[in-house]
Amino acid sequence: MAQWCQLQMLDCKYLEQVDQLYDDSFPMDIRQYLSRWIESIDWDTVAMQDSLATIRFHDLLAQLDDQHSRFALENNFLQQHNFRKIKRNLQDRFQEEPHAMAMIISRNLKEEQKILACAKEAEQEGEGTVSAMVVEKQKLDNKVKDLKDKVQFLDQMLKNLEDLQDEYDFKMKNRENEANSLSPKELQQEKFQMARMCMDLKQKRQDVVTFLTELLNLTHTLIQELVSEELPEWKQRQQIACIGGPPNACVDQLQNWFTAVAEALQQVRQQLKKMLELEQKFTYENDPISQKKAHLENRALELLKSLLSNSLVVERQPCMPTHPQRPLVLKTGVQFTVKLRFLVKLHEFNYQLKVKAVFDKDVTEKKGFRKFNILGTNTKVMNMEESNGSLAAEFRHLQLKEQKLAGNRTNEGPLIVTEELHSLSFESELHPNQSGLSIKLEATALPLVVISNVCQLPSGWASILWYNMLTTEPKNLKFFLSPPAAKWSQLSEVLSWQFSSVTKRGLNQEQLNMLADKLLGAKAQRNPDGMIPWTKFCKQSANEKAFPFWLWIEGILDLIKRHLLSLWNDGCIMGFISKEREKGMLSDKCPGTFLLRFSESSKEGAITFTWIEHDVHDKPVYHSVEPYTKKELTAVSLPDIIRTYKVMAVENIPENPLRFLYPDIPKDKAFGKYYPKPSETQEPMDVESTEKSGYMKTELISVSEVHPSRLQDNMMPMSPDDYKALERYVSPRDIDAVLDLHGLVPQEQDMSCSFETSNFLL
Repeated sequence: MAQWCQLQMLDCKYLEQVDQLYDDSFPMDIRQYLSRWIESIDWDTVAMQDSLATIRFHDLLAQLDDQHSRFALENNFLQQHNFRKIKRNLQDRFQEEPHAMAMIISRNLKEEQKILACAKEAEQEGEGTVSAMVVEKQKLDNKVKDLKDKVQFLDQMLKNLEDLQDEYDFKMKNRENEANSLSPKELQQEKFQMARMCMDLKQKRQDVVTFLTELLNLTHTLIQELVSEELPEWKQRQQIACIGGPPNACVDQLQNWFTAVAEALQQVRQQLKKMLELEQKFTYENDPISQKKAHLENRALELLKSLLSNSLVVERQPCMPTHPQRPLVLKTGVQFTVKLRFLVKLHEFNYQLKVKAVFDKDVTEKKGFRKFNILGTNTKVMNMEESNGSLAAEFRHLQLKEQKLAGNRTNEGPLIVTEELHSLSFESELHPNQSGLSIKLEATALPLVVISNVCQLPSGWASILWYNMLTTEPKNLKFFLSPPAAKWSQLSEVLSWQFSSVTKRGLNQEQLNMLADKLLGAKAQRNPDGMIPWTKFCKQSANEKAFPFWLWIEGILDLIKRHLLSLWNDGCIMGFISKEREKGMLSDKCPGTFLLRFSESSKEGAITFTWIEHDVHDKPVYHSVEPYTKKELTAVSLPDIIRTYKVMAVENIPENPLRFLYPDIPKDKAFGKYYPKPSETQEPMDVESTEKSGYMKTELISVSEVHPSRLQDNMMPMSPDDYKALERYVSPRDIDAVLDLHGLVPQEQDMSCSFETSNFLL
């Protein structure tokens, strides 16, 4: 079943998570109508190749045109309008950077897969294992429902009071006319009934005031819970989601609560007006309505102001569309997006809120602190039409430009560029058509890092990770003047998120232990409370290397995304493992068993493989090939390198020593699906191509050269220093010439097989 169809069968709580993935940058309408086409494309590959991304972008526009034509045939004017608008927006946003669109689609598809996996896991666990968080949310749902029920009950109380008051008023007006026709006894009974009715009326008025006071007390408690607990929890979850943690998909639930309480308070204010009308018709000494009305009105107004003033939130933090998984790092001159939401969704507020973006509003700095102008459309009116029904505003064309002032150079400040935090805030004012209600609103994004060159992005992202991992204070712009250390238990989780957020697999405990060893030392790696200073994470060289720990991790992440994504997702890559542990794992394995690990000596990211052999005394010997970097993997994929890899000495026929992927998976079974698929017409095409061009086809393979004295019998293993990976273009004819030169022409039956795979190389 198609992925999109599976998603639509999930419960509402999961559909809400799906809803959070789609916005104006890539609307859900496209995902709905073009789902089959979208799921048929390998968007990871598209995102890495600009030319292919351009092709797919124009394919998407063509798909939109086709769908628009279908709507025209169906006379569906609304969807025709929507798709014209969607196409224009896509062209404005991605025409110059189509790979950014591919990255967004790739990310969304992966997040959808995670949502499906979570739903499946929850289904397997059963209904009995309801989380404490779900229970707490259910309690809050019940409190909100109780508030709404009480407001409705107060309506009924007021109606009963009004009926009783009208009846009393009618009888009082007709009492004098009826007095002449009544006997003394009947008159006495009438006086008694009127007195009793008056007492009932006073009691009901007192009951209404008492009930309304209790209702406002309940509302106050509920608002406190929303503003002091639920909203900060949501913001904290948003922080975690920003740095790769679980998606934060509870904003709709938060909106439902805020809106329900606001509606209740609006209804209470109308009920207070009704009470005032009743008081004007009838009052008496010590009337509770007269005594309490001012207090109740002021309290209801203050509660509503408290709720509304906390309702403006940054729904999606500032982010460059070109780097959707690295929010809060902005480059000067590059457009970024940010989305606001007003959590009280009332139609009377639609188009009533004009929001203005302000940069570094509260910064009163300081020599060396960089200053920026915010360019683009920095004011937006919040409305429900452009945001799937929520009251929101999305800024899509903002960018920053540094103020070049004399004596204000970036290197004069107390912090380096990537540690300098900045503030982006949003201001608005609410003036609905209600007397006494004027509220200033403000929302602040999480602190930002502003870079001037894309090479600063990794270090800027490290600052964002560290800040959001260690503090929930949204305006602490001086954080890096004295950054706190992080516990390994905190950092290890965040490091794993960096992998799981861009791939299908985070880091397991074995891999995390190796990283702990690098940061804390072997003796401390099992201690979850081990402290890692900021400088050791991002500034000092790790293990006497010429680059910091984080830049090493960043290089490996980039290597995985560009060249090793499928291998990493499938679990083929051991990745992070110490050399000592590596030997321990391979020691009892069959000769030719190998594993893949990342190099510790490459800042740009590199991968190597190590295999085991046995010497003439049956002792294990381990061999590691020189690591492969992005340069080599751009030319040849790692599965092809493993498939064609040879160890060669001039006196021996080249052999591939790699037989089993750890622990015991045959090499071709582990990597076979990644090998290039041979064409049935490959040989004739090769001959024809050779005749036309005059050149022979070549294949790029890896060979390790070794001195023949190191080889005895069946290729006696060498020490790691004997191996050096070489790559050259070679043809079968080249191999034939080399072997003939050294008198190593194999038997005829072997030659044909060897030449077919072109696996020999000098």
